[in-house]
Parts: sequence; C-alpha cells; structure tokens
Amino acid sequence: MERPPQPPTSASASAKVELSGAKIIWECLEREGVDVVFGYPGGTILPTYDAMVDANVRHVLARHEQGATHMADGYSRASGRTGVVIATSGPGATNLVTGLATAMMDSVPLVAITGQVSGPLLGTDAFQEVDVTGVTIPITKHNYLVRDPRDIAPALREAFALARSGRPGPVLVDITKDAQTRTALFDWEAAAPRRHLRHVPPPVPEELLARAVAMIQSSRRPLILAGHGITLSGANRALVEFAERAGIPVAATLLGLDAFPPGHPLFLGFMGMHGSPWTNLAIQEADLLIALGMRFDDRVTGDPATFAPHARKIHVEIDATEVGKNIPVDLALLGDLKAVLDRLVPRTPVLETGPWLETLDGMKALFDSPQWPRVRKGEGMSPVDVLRELQTQAPGSVMVSDVGQHQMWEAQVMRHQRPRTLITSGGLGTMGFALPAAIGAKIACPDAEVWVVAGDGGIQMNSQELMTLTQEGLKIDIAVLNNFNLGMVRQWQTHFYQDRRSASTLTISPDFPMLARAYGLRGALARTPEEAAEAIREARASATSTLIEFQVDPEASVYPLIPPGARIQDMIHEPPS
Repeated sequence: MERPPQPPTSASASAKVELSGAKIIWECLEREGVDVVFGYPGGTILPTYDAMVDANVRHVLARHEQGATHMADGYSRASGRTGVVIATSGPGATNLVTGLATAMMDSVPLVAITGQVSGPLLGTDAFQEVDVTGVTIPITKHNYLVRDPRDIAPALREAFALARSGRPGPVLVDITKDAQTRTALFDWEAAAPRRHLRHVPPPVPEELLARAVAMIQSSRRPLILAGHGITLSGANRALVEFAERAGIPVAATLLGLDAFPPGHPLFLGFMGMHGSPWTNLAIQEADLLIALGMRFDDRVTGDPATFAPHARKIHVEIDATEVGKNIPVDLALLGDLKAVLDRLVPRTPVLETGPWLETLDGMKALFDSPQWPRVRKGEGMSPVDVLRELQTQAPGSVMVSDVGQHQMWEAQVMRHQRPRTLITSGGLGTMGFALPAAIGAKIACPDAEVWVVAGDGGIQMNSQELMTLTQEGLKIDIAVLNNFNLGMVRQWQTHFYQDRRSASTLTISPDFPMLARAYGLRGALARTPEEAAEAIREARASATSTLIEFQVDPEASVYPLIPPGARIQDMIHEPPS
C-alpha cells in the first residue's frame, strides 16, 4: 500500500519558508513518503542533485536512464508504493520513454522528474533541449512543464495524487533549470492538489449489483477472469471469498497470476495465447464470464469475434475507457475492484457448479495437466526442466521475468504464492526489463529472495545494470536461459514464415559467467539438469549474487500457441511437420 504522506521535515509544518526550487523538490518528495529514488544526473538537473546532499532520501545511481525507470517500476510493483525516477533533459529524458510506456501499459504508479533547459532557452534548440512533455503525452497519465519555482510543489503534489489514484500510471514533471535555482515561498498546505483528487467513479448503483447477482444466479458454467487490477486494488482476499462462496473457477491473465492462490482447487491457471489449453477451452465453454480488473487484450481473446461465444459478460473495471473497447459486455460495474467485491460478495448466491467443475477436471485430464507444459524434445537441456528445478528449490521467491519464450514458460511453470511475487512487463512486452526491475523489487523487499529469469537476448539489453546491482550490495540471482536465439522470433518464423529464419540467431554472445564476474557477481554455467540443480543450490547458498547461464535446447518452443488473431480453439500444440 502507498505509505501516507509524511510529516514535515526540514521546513516546519506551518511555516512558509523561502527555498530554492531544487530544495522544494526534495521537501515534496520527503513529505510524500519517498525514501528512495532511481536516477542519473546531467546538466539541467544538477541543481536538484546538489540539493539532494541535504535530503533524507536514498538515491540509486543507475547506469542508464531506461534502467532507472524500470527500477522505479519494479520498486512500485513489489511494494505498492509510487516509484520515482530522476533524469536530465534531452537524451536523459528520452531514455525514460520505454520505461514510462511500460509503466503506462501495466498501470504502475510512477513519478518521473526531468530537468529542462532554462526558461529563456526554451524553443531555441539549446543543448540537450527536447520537448519531453510533447514526447510523453501518449505514454503518461499526465505531464507538466514547470517554469516557475512557485509551481513546483503544486505540480509534484498533484503528480503523486494522479499517479496513484484511480487506475494508476506514470506522471512526468519537467522542471526548467532556472526554476530549480530560483527561490520561492514554500507552502506545503497551500500546494495541496485540488483537482484530480479521485479518479474513481461514484459507487456502483444498487440496481446494477442486483443485475450482476441475477446473472450469476442463472449461470451454470461461470468463470472468473482475474487480472492485474486484483492486486492493484488489494482485492486478493475478496476474490478468494467471492470464488469460494459461489464455487466459481478462476482463470488468470499474465499479470493476474499472483492474484489467486495457485494451489487452490478453483484455480485453473494461465489463459491466453500461451495459456493452459483447459483454461482457454473453459472460456469458450462458459456461459458467464466475470472479468475482474482485466482489459480483454488481444493476447487473451485471440479473434474477438469468436471469443467466449456462449457467455454473457460482466466487467468490473475502474477505467471506463476499457469497458467495451475490445469485447462487448452485458454489464459493466465501474469502480474500485475491492470496493465492488466487498459489496458483491455478501449478495452472491451459492451456485451448484459441481457438474461444471467436473467438466473442467475432465479437460485437465485430457491434456495430462501434471506433465504440462511440454516442449519439443531436441538437443540440449529443456528450459521447462530448469524452471521446474527453480520452482522446487526456490518456492515463494519474487520472480522477475523478462520478455520472450522464457517469460511464457515461467508463467506456465512457476507458482506465485503471494501477491506481488510475479513482476514482468505484460502490455508493452519490454525486453531488458527484468534485471533493473529486480533491483527495484529487491530494494522494496530486502528480505525476499529475488530471481531474474531472462533470455540471452533480453539480458544483453540492460546488462550494464549488473554494476548497479553490485554497487548497491544487493543479493539477486539471475537465471539466463541461453538458447542462442531470439527464441520467440525464431518460433514465429518457424510457424508463420515457413521456417525462413532471419536475424533471429544470436551466433555470438558474451561469456555470461565471465561477464558476471567482471561486474563483481558469481558466474556459473549449466548444460545438464544435474548441473542446473547444483548451480541453483550454490547460488542460493552464496551471499553474493550469481548469474547462471543455462544452455538449453535451441529448438524448444512454447505451446500451446494461439496464432495472432486466430480463434482460441485453433491452438497449436506442436511444431509444424
């Protein structure tokens, strides 16, 4: 949960004191409860970095601004608090773009503070000037250009309120250099946000709740679709109560996999393009879908015209723009998910879903669920076996996965026992996300065991942050599944481009264990299941972070695979002959 704003620090509670804009920034951050920021200094943000010397806030010096943004993102996802990233103007600011878009797509509360050239230079193409507010309009909830030190505190207070209210997301505050160096009267109380205090709809009307109850009561094959909004709203316990009371099975999106206990008898597992086949078929057989905090994205629905053809649909969602955007629904309940469930659960009837659950058990048996997922058996170690070993040895860890085949295998194999223990880039699919995000997650949860799961392609996109990991003295272990390919690209070329492989083979990669040692980590190499098990044991026993290169089958593919835009029932279960 967001830590509430803190009591005043260096400036007294009620006093109105004259401060530089740079000092006002730190006063605001401390009063918002911020105790760590991630960033990279540069010319136009130097006044703020100078004032940081007197601030009571930890600064994590990343090696690249993109990495700093992902660190703030991972910190937020793991803690539920608002992440903060700081960068300079020009390339420093544009290097935040991928991280901001990642946070925007996955509804992560984040405040980015960027330096800007001084006011008189704006619009002159001055050194390192870029219109970052123009650049980031589509990938932030809101942004500000601040040219007057008197506007810094109101802008920052409103930025934090916006980032964490309603559907969370990133907000950028761009502050000119002269606004940081000039002084203004700092008045915390007067700077309180008066707009955008709540971005949530009014309470759901009773008649809509009654309609939802009637639809549930008349259902014989209901199914809950659980998304990221469950954890964002803190509705995990309410979801369990809802499912158990009515006896409704639960399917999860990628970001919803840690929203519901994985060992619960009502949990069906992962749905969508690489979801379990019985979960996807359950969607097609259901007569009622109750979508909770998810947005029916294309990776879930496949061909929207053929998605869940027999089901009426109830959508509980805080963001009205998501309702009906991809899939028409029969009933929308707009509001904070936990607030809606808290009112809906006591009204929910007990359903006789025994026959439906027996049908689902039959589907699981049909696909031999204990042995699922399968991969093509080729040369080398199976990546699924590596992840099964990791699941056996390190259950309950915070898993931070990158993007690609390994991300899907991680989602299929690992069991995320608690909320906020699966951190991954879902909507944007950002390669290079995992390592820096894991640094943020470890700082948020210092007592947790944290693992990175990445491929040989993604780990090289932000591998410079290995130095940040060592610099901060963190213990994070890294599993690199090296298949010598951009595996998902290679798999799509195999299935959809007649196996014409173009630019998908990584013929040359660094010596990963040696690279790890160069950055001050332990390095290990595993080529067999026995070596993999031993490497994981040694990594967990070591006080030093370890990067393990697991050399795995280059031809292994993720199944099932629903071709893009195809019907769910067109799932592919094996390679083309």
